Amino acid sequence: MKYKKYAENSCQNLTEFQDDFRKKYDTDNYENWFYNQSSETLKLYSENKEIYFKYIPIGTFSKKKNTWMWSWANENSVEPRKFQTLKVKEFGEKKKYENLTKEHFEGDNFTGWELTSIAFEIIGGIGTYRVISDNLEKYFLLTEEITKEEVEKIESELIDCGVHGKLRKAFICQHLNSKQKTGFEEAFETYRGMELDEEDDFQAWCSECEKERIKTNGWNDESMEFAKINLVCEKCYFEIKEINE
Repeated sequence: MKYKKYAENSCQNLTEFQDDFRKKYDTDNYENWFYNQSSETLKLYSENKEIYFKYIPIGTFSKKKNTWMWSWANENSVEPRKFQTLKVKEFGEKKKYENLTKEHFEGDNFTGWELTSIAFEIIGGIGTYRVISDNLEKYFLLTEEITKEEVEKIESELIDCGVHGKLRKAFICQHLNSKQKTGFEEAFETYRGMELDEEDDFQAWCSECEKERIKTNGWNDESMEFAKINLVCEKCYFEIKEINE
């Protein structure tokens, strides 16, 4: 299918879905919005009511420059789930749809909704939302409604990294660093922006720690003393992982 036809179909499908979403959550009747990149949560609120959503950032459109940027290419964004949009890029590479693979490019007033419609079709969600600040439009894929208490819990579990700001926590042994390869063993296979179960954390250790762990038939006081686990942010974790890979 030609890209133009595919985009038109996606926009039509989202329009129909979005009408139901707006009615169900009454999103047009909230006067204000606030989003938190660290927790990837969107708050819609008026004087007497509020509602919260988890989101995936799709991209931004500059009304000043008339250019679109995919969130996976936005180095200023700290949102871990922005890498979910790489699914759109992979789809674009298979179909040879240039607008889905280029980091940023010129567009018009319809570009943001067009690409958000395609992202919604590929990634899924319960609806979409756009916020406008100065001359920048930011597009969200909303994945679930959550409570205020759940937002507070998410934010309480973030750590304040001196380099990257507030992000999800991760654990690494004392030997892992961003300057040299030391090997990289994980509790389970991870990727940027992945969803974690409530009881899971990002955990990694070096090759020498892996030898100690095997020697002691698993983690115990001896192997843990050798590893001396440190707390880091998610972005630090994946920067170290990339160096080792």
